[in-house]
Amino acid sequence: MQLSLKNSIGLIPAAGRGERLGFPFPKELYPVIENNQYRPVSHYILENMIEAGVKHISIVINDTKHQLIKYFGNGNRFGCDISYVVQELRKDDLHITRTPGLAEAMDTPYHLTKDKIVFFGMADTIIRPTNFFKIASEKLADDVDVLLCLFHTDRPEKAGMVRLDEENWVHKIDDKPIKTDLEWMWGAMIWKPVFTNFFHSCIHTKQISDYAQIFNSAIDSGIKFKGVGFENGKYLDMGTYNDVLRLGKWLKN
Repeated sequence: MQLSLKNSIGLIPAAGRGERLGFPFPKELYPVIENNQYRPVSHYILENMIEAGVKHISIVINDTKHQLIKYFGNGNRFGCDISYVVQELRKDDLHITRTPGLAEAMDTPYHLTKDKIVFFGMADTIIRPTNFFKIASEKLADDVDVLLCLFHTDRPEKAGMVRLDEENWVHKIDDKPIKTDLEWMWGAMIWKPVFTNFFHSCIHTKQISDYAQIFNSAIDSGIKFKGVGFENGKYLDMGTYNDVLRLGKWLKN
């Protein structure tokens, strides 16, 4: 069954402070030079979604990311509509201000995503093939609630590694294992409203803020996760300075 995109939305979290890299600009705007053209790294995942036919994309930002808004604008010049949702700082039980994590960023635009098919990807990643979302969306069948786009990695200690059966049903996410025999990591996702609502409940009712714990709880509850592997696909996470140093070589391979 081919997925209808009339009720879909893209979700790109870009609310991190980027303190590890220390750039004088948001890390999502790190300049990538390819084929004598410049684009910021966050432009790649946006294009992946647009190529799949997604027309509305929500970018989650913090209150300092004005440069992202300036670059992407309302999305008109990219052929989509862009909505920005601000992720606010939270205070813990001791009233200490803290930066929310990935799970909370994924839930922040709930008012936009709760009734939609969600295409989710990270703002600091480059993924090949460029049409991977389009390929994956064609595999989101009636009996699949969450579809994980899977890639090989040489750094499982930085990734969400996926435990699959022979039919590619997902049984568990092992997040950033020091050692593993698993061969696939998830790099992006497509999910249905049943998972959006489960996720929202975990964040606000159960006070769970670890995304891997939420994923595994969803699997245990009967929400159906399936993986689609891209055997010759490529995935680069630009989250650390060492990853930035790998960029030039990665683009050539």
